[in-house]
Amino acid sequence: MADNHPAPLDTSFAIDTQAPWWRGAVIYQIYPRSFLDTNDDGVGDLAGITQALEHVANLGADAIWISPFFTSPMRDFGYDVSDYCDIDPIFGTLADFDALIARAHDLGLKVIVDQVYAHTSDLHPWFAESRSSRANPRAEWYVWEDPKPDGTPPCNWQSVFGGPAWTWDARRRQYYMHTFLKEQPQLNMHNPAVQDAVLEVARFWLARGVDGFRLDALNHAMHDPQLRDNPPAPDDGRPRTRSADFQLKTFSQSHPDMVYFVERLRRVCDEFGAIHTVAEIGGDDPQRDRRLYTAGSHRLNSAYGFDFLYLPELTAAYVADAIARWQDVSDPTTGAVGGWPSFAFENHDAPRAISRWATATDRHAFARLKMALLLALRGNAILYQGEELALEQDEIPFEQLRDPEAIANWPLTLSRDGARTPMPWREEPRGGFTTGTPWLPLSTGNLGRAVEVQERDPGSMLHFTRALLALRKATPALRLGRIEHCVAEGDILRFERAWHENGVARRVLCVFNLGSAEQSPELPEGEVLFAVNGAHRRALPPYGAIYLEVK
Repeated sequence: MADNHPAPLDTSFAIDTQAPWWRGAVIYQIYPRSFLDTNDDGVGDLAGITQALEHVANLGADAIWISPFFTSPMRDFGYDVSDYCDIDPIFGTLADFDALIARAHDLGLKVIVDQVYAHTSDLHPWFAESRSSRANPRAEWYVWEDPKPDGTPPCNWQSVFGGPAWTWDARRRQYYMHTFLKEQPQLNMHNPAVQDAVLEVARFWLARGVDGFRLDALNHAMHDPQLRDNPPAPDDGRPRTRSADFQLKTFSQSHPDMVYFVERLRRVCDEFGAIHTVAEIGGDDPQRDRRLYTAGSHRLNSAYGFDFLYLPELTAAYVADAIARWQDVSDPTTGAVGGWPSFAFENHDAPRAISRWATATDRHAFARLKMALLLALRGNAILYQGEELALEQDEIPFEQLRDPEAIANWPLTLSRDGARTPMPWREEPRGGFTTGTPWLPLSTGNLGRAVEVQERDPGSMLHFTRALLALRKATPALRLGRIEHCVAEGDILRFERAWHENGVARRVLCVFNLGSAEQSPELPEGEVLFAVNGAHRRALPPYGAIYLEVK
């Protein structure tokens, strides 16, 4: 069905100029290995990001988030950092990064970079010194512990990637902890000297002009010093493919003292002005940590988790529950209000949402519904590169896998590589991504969704996304407003976004049909701001959606 594009926008009702730039922002995530390659080695680079930033600016995004590009042996593709303050040669140089910052700012884009404070690479000089003896200046910079009397690890904690979270080191005759790969030893963030060191890293990038940080696995960064065993996890019926799935992470993460480091980090960011901080929060009780880390004006600005990233099916009831978890949250200790959320349906760690949530025949319509829903939610919207093209999950054969988790758990874990394949810029064998051999293959299906192809088609997903972002940016209720009257009835989800300023109220009713059958919900009179998949006031076709400005 044809999409109904919005009427000309009334921009006279301007966004509150006092709101910080990040509030309600659309943040475009770039996975640098897969964005654009300019030196023909098959791996994307910083110069490629700079060259392609106009695409992001034309989309209407407010900021970019760049996944790690720091010096790394690439055991976990950049999340194993061996030098926090330099660029890995495969991505370029510090001069390339400075040029990227300058170009982004010229285009009106803010730049957010990853910070990985839970662990380093085992090749980091800090770890080399720490493991050299039990009596050196950095001996306590990582989590070291003696074995039990029988030589086994000090407790039962398990790695996210499978197997014990402890590896024996003969140099110190102790175990070191690693929540992820054994090549990613855990920093001891209880140590004030370690906190000081990573805060200096933050200052380094802030001084180079970055506008914010995405904080990787932040609630994994502090452990229980008593090393108490994690309790077993109840069987919830979901497949258990990794040893970590069998236990609750009660003691291996989410230590309450982490909030004090969060406050220290916020003070550093405040030294540099309007800096945005967003934490990645996973685990068994993510909402608790999200509330704590964002409570008040002295902690982080926002947080996001895995509410949608691994969700196998999108339902109205689930979305309503996810919205409710962020409504009017407060610090349970102080009562201070926090809770400005960020939402992502896709990223570099999760299979493409359109492949999880829709059948092949429904994906054209579902991609539009999905985008309309994401951009109607209260909070910041994080778009993963290619989501504006409705890219699907690529199937990567075992012999071409690069993801260490997928290789270790083959074939039971969905490969992260399938969402990390190169960005298709043109419909040609290498997608215009490189003239060399791409580090991961591009599928024929996604090549047919290339930017160049969709630019020529006014009805494409790319043009649809641009129109939605423009509407959100020009409509204070959608960008900044509260969510009210959220109701899920069967496949129908409805809520209002409400914004009040200078005695004027604007309300936008957002209604979504998440099912494959036409629905006829009772809708009030109002101006249609946007309609998806042929929706109108009297009927919502399968995967139809409508935004109505109402009284």
